[in-house]
Amino acid sequence: MKRINNSVIALSLFAGMVYTHAQEKKQLTLDEAVQLGIQNSKSLKIDAAKIEEATADLLEAKNRQLPELKVSGSYMYLPIKPTVDLKLPGVSSAGGPEVHQVAFGSANLSIPLYSGGKIKYGIQSAKYLVEASKLSTENDKIAIAYNVAQAYNNLFKANQSIKVLEENLTASQKRDETFLKLENNGVIARNDRLKANLQTSNIELQLLEAKNNYNIANINMDLLLGLPDATEIEVDQNYIDESDDVKTVDFYLNAARENRKDLQALDQQRKAAQLGTKSAKAENLPSIALTGGYVAADIPKFLTVYNAVNVGVGISYNLSNLWKENSALKQSQAREMQLSATNDLLNDNIKLDVNREYQNSDYSKKRIAVFEKSAEQANENYRITKNKYDNGLATMTELLDADAAQISANVGVINAKADAALAYRKLLQTTGTLTIK
Repeated sequence: MKRINNSVIALSLFAGMVYTHAQEKKQLTLDEAVQLGIQNSKSLKIDAAKIEEATADLLEAKNRQLPELKVSGSYMYLPIKPTVDLKLPGVSSAGGPEVHQVAFGSANLSIPLYSGGKIKYGIQSAKYLVEASKLSTENDKIAIAYNVAQAYNNLFKANQSIKVLEENLTASQKRDETFLKLENNGVIARNDRLKANLQTSNIELQLLEAKNNYNIANINMDLLLGLPDATEIEVDQNYIDESDDVKTVDFYLNAARENRKDLQALDQQRKAAQLGTKSAKAENLPSIALTGGYVAADIPKFLTVYNAVNVGVGISYNLSNLWKENSALKQSQAREMQLSATNDLLNDNIKLDVNREYQNSDYSKKRIAVFEKSAEQANENYRITKNKYDNGLATMTELLDADAAQISANVGVINAKADAALAYRKLLQTTGTLTIK
């Protein structure tokens, strides 16, 4: 029997260790959560690849201004004796040497001198596009920071709701015990006791819903932050006190014009498109390059050539440009028009977003005062109703209604404060000033 008991104890300890490990807890402030979200963001990894691609395009554009050096060589074996007929005066082809192999080699150097500005425009355009990719990444970081804050807010609200409901459930269960004794002593009717039990059941259902919401919010946070699925995140209780005083709407509109990364990225794209138009116009201009070469040939018993060096200037011009439409120019001009219209639309959307989130933030702050007042009234109403009920001046229904209103009001205060903190962060996101520490 003792061995069995020891085995049971050991198994229980082991199960407890496994459960503790599976339910690992991690306390995180909002800033720490944002950092984890950025570090493990899959979309930012895609952005990093786009930056690498734009940087490679810049390298390719720079390579076009460097000299081109090409070396070629060939060797040929001639299994059949070729017919050689020399046309040089005084030289006879009869009885000439038998040629069975030929070796040939050459080296050509080309240094671009003038290309109508295509190389210069291409390099500068590629630089603008690299900068645009980096700015787009910064904009995505701000969006991720807000998404993490939103998930953190949901987790905070669910956690606080659980705490409030657990406190009220404990109080309601104690009240049920008291009412059961009163019923047994004939002080209250069975119907009144059952009403109290029903209230307890409703609180239990609310608590189950809150825990379910918490679990879903916790899983969402784990995925966003790249943590193991079983990690239970403990939120910072000071989160709801992080919002600052809201300034005027003009302040946030000016901040958006100066700090919105997507607006800055679009500006870089427009600059690149303008250079693309200049580069397309340069297609109608000739290209000039400094050229040089070396040729060597060896035909045994017949001909040997070496030190055949040449230097010159090469001019290239596509005459078909005289009658062909410059499609690249039209495409680039259309791209400029598209980006210009996109810029106007983005500015309109920024105005709308900032004004909307400014109103939402102001509304959220005002809601806190209303909910706090409601909570004070609900708590006082419950105290008065409880006192009346104890003195036989209020019904059980009135007492339970007052208790339900008290629970709802207290949860409402917490949710209102959390929503106000999130609304303020949303306002900062729309202005591009949401800080990432």
